[in-house]
Order: sequence, then C-alpha cells, then structure tokens
Amino acid sequence: MYEETALLGNPPSATKSLTTVVPRIVADAGPDAARRFVEFFTATIRNPNTREAYARAVRDFLDWCEIRGLVHLGQIEPIVVATYVEGLQAVKSAPTVKLHLAAVRMLFDWLVTGQVLPVNPASSVRGPKHVVRKGKSPVLTAAQCRRLLDSIDTSRIVGLRDRALIGVMVYSFARVSAVMNMNVGDFYNTGIRWMIRLHEKGGKFHEVPAHHNAVEYVHEYAQGAGIAEEKKAPLFRTVDKQRRLTAKRMTRDDALRMVKRRAKANRLPESTCCHTFRATGITAYLDAGGTIENAQTIAAHESPRTTKLYDRTGDVMTLDEIERISI
Repeated sequence: MYEETALLGNPPSATKSLTTVVPRIVADAGPDAARRFVEFFTATIRNPNTREAYARAVRDFLDWCEIRGLVHLGQIEPIVVATYVEGLQAVKSAPTVKLHLAAVRMLFDWLVTGQVLPVNPASSVRGPKHVVRKGKSPVLTAAQCRRLLDSIDTSRIVGLRDRALIGVMVYSFARVSAVMNMNVGDFYNTGIRWMIRLHEKGGKFHEVPAHHNAVEYVHEYAQGAGIAEEKKAPLFRTVDKQRRLTAKRMTRDDALRMVKRRAKANRLPESTCCHTFRATGITAYLDAGGTIENAQTIAAHESPRTTKLYDRTGDVMTLDEIERISI
C-alpha cells in the first residue's frame, strides 16, 4: 500500500519514517501529489507528537480507502469520508475520531492549495460532538503528593533526580514534555528570584517563578549530580545499569515509568501518571485560594476553560452534599 520515494534525499531522522514512504494512492497521482504529501508532514506540522498522530490517522484512512477499491484520489468524495468517520465512531472515542477527521481534512486542504485536487472532500464532513466539562487526569491530594515526595530516597542521585522532576511538574503546572526538554540553564536566577523556563509546544518558551521547594529540589539534584555549570546540557537525564547519571536526556516514557514505579511503592492509584502532577498542582493552588486566571497563566493555557478542567476542588464538596441524604 506504500512505496518508497526519495523526494527529500536524506531527511532528518525525526521525519524519515514519514518522508521515505508515500501511500500508493498518492504516489499514483503523480510526483506533485507525492511531494505535497511529504511537505504536509514536514513543513506544516512542527510538533513531533502531532506529526506522529496525524500520520497514523492519515495512513489508517488511506489504507481503508485502498481496501475498498479506491485507487485514485479523485474517487474520494464527501460520502467516502463520512462513511469512514461513521464507522470509526463505533470503535474509537469521540476525541480520537475528531483527531482523525482533522488530520484528513488538513491533508486534503494542503493538496487543494497545492493544486493537486480541485476540492477538499472532507471539508463538509462533520465529526461527533464532544464536550468536556471535567478533566480525566487523576489527581492526588496534597497529603498524598507530599507523602510521595518525602518517600523518595535522596541519598542516591536517582532519588534526587526523581524528586526534582516531580517537584518541577507539581510546582510549575508543567507538561512532562516541556520539563523533559529543559536544559540546566533553564533553571536560572534573575537576581531577584529563581525561574523555570519551559519548552512548550510549537517551539515556544514559558517562564514561571520557581516555588521554594522546587528551588531546593533542583539545586540539590544539580549539585549532587555535578551538572550545575553545564548550562546547555539536559537537566533531567537517564541513568546507566550502575545507576549513574548519563549525558542522555530522559524521554516522556522514561518519566512515566519512574512515576508509575514511585506511585506503586506508595500505594497510590494505578492511574497516577505524569499529567497527574500538573492537575494536582493546579487543584492545590485553587484550593488555597488561587484564581483560575492566574492558574491559566502559570499553566500556559490558551483558555481559562481548559484550566477549569483541572479544578477538582468541588469534588469533596459534592461528596459531602451527597452524604446529607440520610436514608
């Protein structure tokens, strides 16, 4: 269903898997279509996670089309896309279906603007409605989070690293990917206060004042690891088999495995993940009297509605009210 192409010569390794193969249905439409297809992923989508998700969605759709005998791009009409979306809703969640439709719609838009196709067959197709009023990220209580942090053995470099990593996520409401991309120099002193510089989506930087606990944790880790002066080197690094710090940057999967291990040791919910600490930090902040507007700024959310999804301060109140039913 896919064939090799050498459109970009030797592409960067991060995009090689996307640029070395082109679906047959696209390749058969000619070199302009094939080039435009490759450019869609390499030139328009900068975030690697989004690129991977969209590539998977497009691949699934085009494979589905080919299995049903559609061998030309011109055969893909609105009813084809609508049928695919309808079938996808039976096996995928609404957010996943919406992502798949968005990927297909954006690809065909790109082909239309490149004069490969006259119209976008996905433009008129509507996805399922999906309204989220409350986030699903598991949240720890302040006591649970404190117990987790205090339980970490900081006599070893791994413990210092893990405590600093969790601390940064909790106290800065940071996304794990933003923390993984931090260098040593992204934790710095302005002369007035310590700051945390986070590498956000789209190549943007977001700076947050460092909580005194985060300052303590990162300082002890950096000093203990002997990396305090390596400003351009990764802050959070992997360890080798001898449990010694390496020069290799941790990945999100590395962080998740660490969190799962620490959570299990403390008998915390199995659902505890890296995103838990973002939600926990926001909830603790709001519970202490913080405002949604300031939480939005700290978390770098585009909308206060997004921040509100992390607010679980009403959960306890709701349970207390329900318990008033004295039947």
